[in-house]
Amino acid sequence: MHSLTPAQLADLELLLSGALAPLDRFLAPAEVESARATGRLPDGSSAPFPPQLTVPAEVAEEAAVAGALLLADPEGLPLARLAVVGRDVAPGGAVLSGPVRAVAAAVHGPFRSLRRTPAQVRAGLRAGRVTAVPVDRPLLAADLLALDELSARTYVLLLVRVADEVAGVPVDVLVRAAMAALRGRYRISVVAVPLRHMGDSDLDTRAVAAVAAAYGATDVEVLPDAACWPAARDALDSGMGRGEALAALPAPVLRELLRWRPPRSERGLTVFFTGLPGSGKSTLARALVDLLLQDGRRRVTVLDGDAVRRMLSAGLGFSRTDRDLNVRRIGWIAAEVGRHGGIAVCAPIAPYAATRAAVRRDVEAAGGDFVLVHVATPLEVCERRDPKGLYAKARAGLVPHFTGVSDAYEEPADADLVLDTSRLTTADAVQRIVALLTDGRWLPPT
Repeated sequence: MHSLTPAQLADLELLLSGALAPLDRFLAPAEVESARATGRLPDGSSAPFPPQLTVPAEVAEEAAVAGALLLADPEGLPLARLAVVGRDVAPGGAVLSGPVRAVAAAVHGPFRSLRRTPAQVRAGLRAGRVTAVPVDRPLLAADLLALDELSARTYVLLLVRVADEVAGVPVDVLVRAAMAALRGRYRISVVAVPLRHMGDSDLDTRAVAAVAAAYGATDVEVLPDAACWPAARDALDSGMGRGEALAALPAPVLRELLRWRPPRSERGLTVFFTGLPGSGKSTLARALVDLLLQDGRRRVTVLDGDAVRRMLSAGLGFSRTDRDLNVRRIGWIAAEVGRHGGIAVCAPIAPYAATRAAVRRDVEAAGGDFVLVHVATPLEVCERRDPKGLYAKARAGLVPHFTGVSDAYEEPADADLVLDTSRLTTADAVQRIVALLTDGRWLPPT
């Protein structure tokens, strides 16, 4: 059994729903190339959308021997059985191709009630013109005017694309905003469609047209590009200049977006300290937390490296894989704290840039903000301090994979603040952090 990525889950759902009919299988690389270039397979049959399944090499090997592979969601629920017809080597593993058959109804993804199959949608349509309107960004006031004019002469299917996000807004927020904006309007139905973006405008147009037709649309109308949306998004992110930039958003849409991205003083925040062992991360984190608790206006959660190791990551070692997993667990909890408007103060070593970037993505996907503080105390100072005697043990070969001695520390190129505790007192360093958070409006002015 193999758990699918979000993109693979979206492709599988389209295949199983009949939205790509008569296509009912994952394609081989040569078929994908042909479909992307021409919209057809090498045998001439239509394939406006090229679903492809790449799995790890060991999974492909087992599937090839068994002749089939169970495809599961992230929770491990089997959704479909892939009959393995082809296996091709690919970067990162192997491509498996063959038909898929459903074994259980999908339960993953938001707004299941709106993820109606094409057959279900077609059954509810009356004869006549039906226009599909794909949506992948929040609706603006001008969009509502266009939809009102369109719905006066045709029935409208608003196809909200929920397979991925391209506008910087989570798909659940996007759907809620669309439904809020359309409340009370007639001759418009909202359908959540797991159609991901192709990264190619021609291919994307073909895919939208094919899926729209499967849902019963007689034609497709694309909302005009909204040059004002990026400015509105930036205003939401920064909390500054809201009035002018957000004027283009209808009130119901703005309310939903502000629930997701409230003013920074009410928004979730992760303050993530990174640095060498002995650099002063924990000292600064504790001092910052003390100030925040004394202030009392924000809820605070502390996720320090050693405490997390004892309580959350007991049993993990210090290989790169285990250290990455430890930091990702910290990031996951920080994201949940931020989702509910709290401040998470984290102080792991977090030596690898890719892992820090993954934590930033997790936090921001949950609607919070992420501030990276690099405690850039020089190695020789950290080693001279050696509060736990770990550097001495590492030099003696007693501690393997020790950051700064036997393993690398990748200095951040994206830090929001860089502090050297060999040159700053704890009080001065914390004041710089507080100044950053106050200037950024995450903390109210004292």
